[in-house]
Amino acid sequence: MLTAVRAGHTLRLPALLAPLDRAGRRELLAGLKELRAELRASGWDRWQERDRVSPALLVAGAACQTGAAAAASWIGGRDMRRRRRIPDRELLEVFGDRDPRWLGDLAHRLAARSATAQDDYPFVLELVRRAGCPMPTGDGCVEGWATAAWTERGRLTDILRRDPHLTAFVPRLFETPEPVVSLASHHDPGAPEEWPGALTALAAEGLLDRAALLDACTARLLRGGTALHLKPYRSVLEALRPTPEEERERTADWIALTADAPSPVAGHAQEVLARLATAGGLGPARLAEMSAAVFFRPEKKLVRAQLVLLGKVLARDPAAAPDLLPVLGEAFGHPDTDVQERALKLAAAHLGGDGSLRAELADRAHLLSAVHHARAVALLGADAAPREDTGPYEEILPPSPLPEPLGASPESVEETVQLVAAVVNSRTASAEEYERAFDGLVRHAHRDRAALAVALRPALADCYWLDPARRHYYTDDLPGLEHVAAAVLDERPSGSRPQALASWRSDCHHSDAFAAGHARVAEAARSLTAGTLPFLLATPTLANGTLDPHVLVTRLAEYARLGAAPGPVDFAQALLRVRRDASARPGAAALGTPEGERLAAWLGEAGLPAAVTRRTAPAGHHRYGGNPDRHVLDTGERPVVVAEFPGPFRELGKARQAAGRCWDGEDPETLIALMPEDRDTLAAWSLARITSCALDDERGGTDVLPGLAATGPAGPAGPALHLAVATGLGARHAEDRLRSVDALLTLAGRGELDTARLGADLAELLELGTLKAGRLADALRTAAATGAYATTWAVLAGVLPALLTGAADPRGTGELLETAAECAEQSRAVAEPPAGLDATAARAGRSRLVTQAARLRDALHRNREAVAMAAG
Repeated sequence: MLTAVRAGHTLRLPALLAPLDRAGRRELLAGLKELRAELRASGWDRWQERDRVSPALLVAGAACQTGAAAAASWIGGRDMRRRRRIPDRELLEVFGDRDPRWLGDLAHRLAARSATAQDDYPFVLELVRRAGCPMPTGDGCVEGWATAAWTERGRLTDILRRDPHLTAFVPRLFETPEPVVSLASHHDPGAPEEWPGALTALAAEGLLDRAALLDACTARLLRGGTALHLKPYRSVLEALRPTPEEERERTADWIALTADAPSPVAGHAQEVLARLATAGGLGPARLAEMSAAVFFRPEKKLVRAQLVLLGKVLARDPAAAPDLLPVLGEAFGHPDTDVQERALKLAAAHLGGDGSLRAELADRAHLLSAVHHARAVALLGADAAPREDTGPYEEILPPSPLPEPLGASPESVEETVQLVAAVVNSRTASAEEYERAFDGLVRHAHRDRAALAVALRPALADCYWLDPARRHYYTDDLPGLEHVAAAVLDERPSGSRPQALASWRSDCHHSDAFAAGHARVAEAARSLTAGTLPFLLATPTLANGTLDPHVLVTRLAEYARLGAAPGPVDFAQALLRVRRDASARPGAAALGTPEGERLAAWLGEAGLPAAVTRRTAPAGHHRYGGNPDRHVLDTGERPVVVAEFPGPFRELGKARQAAGRCWDGEDPETLIALMPEDRDTLAAWSLARITSCALDDERGGTDVLPGLAATGPAGPAGPALHLAVATGLGARHAEDRLRSVDALLTLAGRGELDTARLGADLAELLELGTLKAGRLADALRTAAATGAYATTWAVLAGVLPALLTGAADPRGTGELLETAAECAEQSRAVAEPPAGLDATAARAGRSRLVTQAARLRDALHRNREAVAMAAG
């Protein structure tokens, strides 16, 4: 038997197993477990053997199990399933003598294993048939059943019509956490080979309960999810074509969907309710409830459609005014001024002489934009006048983040080992944890390397380079702290990496940053053998990577006292991290050591960051045809770094021409900690990735911006950081724009934001076509909504002239003007109208561009008048 299993002869196993009694099978199972453990521990070079043996091992081991639970566990083991499909024919043959109840138990246990139930569905189905037990309907089985029906040859309607488990599985289609794949893959919902059409046909034949299907669809839509996830259930609902009576019975469900569902689903529910209201099947009270929910939504299309519906109902039934008009107060607070205007017009058309309704709406009129205040007063009376706010405007900005000190290095061996193990085994360790663990390793290796090694080895026992069975794969330098830990344990690679890999380099800054970081680790590992490194010089004093120069002077003095020579790489990293504070220069010079003299010079002109040069790269320079021109930033050379720093760091000091695209990635926290005082250089290097987020549908390029905004030397941010933030504000994906808004607000909160520079950068990017005005409007609207109205207005004041005078693409200008008008109104900005504003506001028509230009013009005029009146 074992020979047949090792040879992978799965087809022979049922005949070989048949003569074995219980004792024989128990003895065979012991050998099979040994074989399984052997294959588990084998390396990558035996993958073909594992593929060959696994099916036979699965059949033989399952046949030797006496309990259904043990058999299910054996069959479901990940290492046993080298192929997705199990050898079900052989399994059924070896289980031929089992009791039906045992087979049913096995079927239900396999169906309960979420990771494999879908693949095991055909086997489970046959087990259920032989056992005569109820069919399990877990999520995996539902997916397996639906896939089997959809992929079987023939029309889906015919296949489902003869399926004995139809009524058990169909309700479960609407209860799985994610849509069943085949249900979400339809192209023609009405076709009989697609799920919506098939379910509708079977409901018409009476094989499925139509009312239950409708309830299942609405219940699944009410559970929520993204529009894409809900699309298949909406398709089934539309294919069923509910009658007016069926729609009326579910009125409460439609109202709930208009309030909370994604826009496409809410739009469908709104259409249903509109039909009911037009036919008189929706009373005024329910229509008012629905309207209040819709007016709270941001989608202008839904809100406008609701106002149209209210107008139709009021025109047909004026007696409904007391129920419907008060809800217009909710529309007064909608951010779109066009919606506010429509609500006011609707109120004016149907208000009549009802004083109580007038007073109720007047109480909500303060929500209207200032552009509508005069009209509201004329319609609703003096009570609708805006509530005067005589106090000064207060800008709401995030507080300037306080520098967070780096935690002390671990004092004991036990604490060091725990921290090292946590960093090595975690994929999300912070730069602070890394630096503390690194310094702890070096300090305790210097004090008692043998004691540290004894405690460290069991903590890292799961690392492959300590496993005798896998250690032969350790042929290259280990990453990060593992490299130092291996030196502590005196573990060395069994070979050297191929030269082709050793010479590979990327064309962006990430590879140079990685090489510099690894050089520091490698230097520390080498020094552990000689015991010459008492502690690290470059360990930051702040969590963002900055090193206090006075602390570095103290550390160099301690090195001199101990007679220790600083590691060249470690000292180079310390210089790149040190805060350039001239007050520490005398102390550094007084050390009388070469390192002290270099530090004193670095704190002067020698440590100044590289110059950054902006240029425009032509479209033909980029990989993808049709891309617009874009701004790129080149960085100049840092002569001291190139001449005096160790080799791995010299690349960071060389002049760097901006790459067309950055293909690598690196933890932004680690990158910032490499050069925390040179954030403009890092911003220049990061601009390629950020620009790709705006032009090439890339994600994540802006992740460096919040950290750069919160670190660096005191004082105004540089031009490179401003350009990077400006580019990120026009990123394609919302999460990238949010990170850019976070950076903008952080700079403003620290007093480092130059709004004029940022506005000019945005105007240039819009002219080049790097940014789209609609995305920029969304980002700046988000910034303003936090309470930073004055800051956002100051930025927009530099953007609008380029759009209004025809120098940039006008699409989306109306959205930017809307945000600018809101900011001017809220912050009471006093400024001259941007160039082109008056001409735009004077155009004919009622487009958003013209309407919002007039709104901004009037707001600025009112603000100037208010200031003049106050001064007079």
